[in-house]
Formats: sequence, structure tokens, C-alpha cells
Amino acid sequence: MILSISGVVLLGIIVFLYFRKDGLKASHALVCALFGFYLAGTAIAPSIKAGGASLASLLGGIKF
Repeated sequence: MILSISGVVLLGIIVFLYFRKDGLKASHALVCALFGFYLAGTAIAPSIKAGGASLASLLGGIKF
């Protein structure tokens, strides 16, 4: 649960920065959000979630 909330916050910040700096239009952000919403209801959603969790654990294991 915490991972998904962190992911949503991170992606939200990225979309906001694109909107402010690179000229992302609000309609593009809306289409991206709707795409993610509908993608979450498909059969591929568990694979995407597992890939995200794997990437998070990989990044979490990096020691500086």
C-alpha cells in the first residue's frame, strides 16, 4: 500500500513538472490519468504491479 501511494505521489510530481516546464497540456495529463485508470482494470495490471515492486526493491537495495 505504501509503495503504491509513493508511486502515485512520484508520478504526480513528474506530471506536474512536465505541465509547468515542458508544456504538458491539461488534456494530455487527463488522457494519461484515464489510460492508467483503465489499464489498472486489465489482465496485465498484476504484471505491471509486480514489475513496479521489483524495481522498487532493486532501487531500495542500492547502497551509496
